[in-house]
Amino acid sequence: MSDTPNSADSLQRFSFDNTNIRGELAHVNASYREVLKRHQYPTRIAKAVGELMAATALLSANLKFTGRLTLQIRLPGNISLLQAETSDQGQLRAIARYEEGTEESELSFDDGQMIITVEPEVGQRYQGITLIKGGNVAGALEDYFEQSEQLGSRFWLACDGQNAAGFMLQQMPSEQSDDPDAWDRLTHLASTIKEEELINLNNDVLLHRLYHEEQVRTYPASELSFFCTCSKDRIGNALHQLGKDELMQIIEEQGKISINCDFCKQAYSFDKEQVNELFPEQNLQ
Repeated sequence: MSDTPNSADSLQRFSFDNTNIRGELAHVNASYREVLKRHQYPTRIAKAVGELMAATALLSANLKFTGRLTLQIRLPGNISLLQAETSDQGQLRAIARYEEGTEESELSFDDGQMIITVEPEVGQRYQGITLIKGGNVAGALEDYFEQSEQLGSRFWLACDGQNAAGFMLQQMPSEQSDDPDAWDRLTHLASTIKEEELINLNNDVLLHRLYHEEQVRTYPASELSFFCTCSKDRIGNALHQLGKDELMQIIEEQGKISINCDFCKQAYSFDKEQVNELFPEQNLQ
């Protein structure tokens, strides 16, 4: 086993022989730093974004189809939104909304809602909602799986402002366990994880430290990366909904329409000719 820390962003599944328990380990390092490069978040919000990205990466293991999963936290106070998204290919992005200029000590994670949205490219969109207390992402996810999916689940999330990681254990309902005490034992051992261990230790080393007396089976890791789904076509489709008259009025006043993607800060602009191209049905009249 190597003691080298996980340098690449990755998601790795593991399971325990003779039990109905599986787990996931996610490391979100470079992709998290790509988000921080684009947003000057206060430390408290930056760490929360990292934890949310790690949680979203863990949930992406459940995507068995082409599509996206979004984990969104809506709050009533000066931190109003945290959102992370992933594709079935492990492409991540994230954003936070808050009252800029607020002193860090006054930023508050009030109680609110956590919304999990699954959007397959083909098929029906699904959305689940649960309460979140004090910004506790791990606790909200555990409540969600217990109430909505009837699955025993435990989550551990960590972020040091540069790297983020997540650890999940989950009982599988369709499988019988030869070890009825396994859940209590394995979750108790996982609760001894220190944040710095979760972030810095190689997966093999971490699993050995926790479960050297268990029969752990690991599976090939998949890559995670930062990727924003914005494009000029997508921005154009959104502008189309405003109507041609309103868009032309903006161009009369400002010379062009300028928009930055909220997630990646990519700049897009549309001149009069390009706006005309958004409305081919009117140009034919």
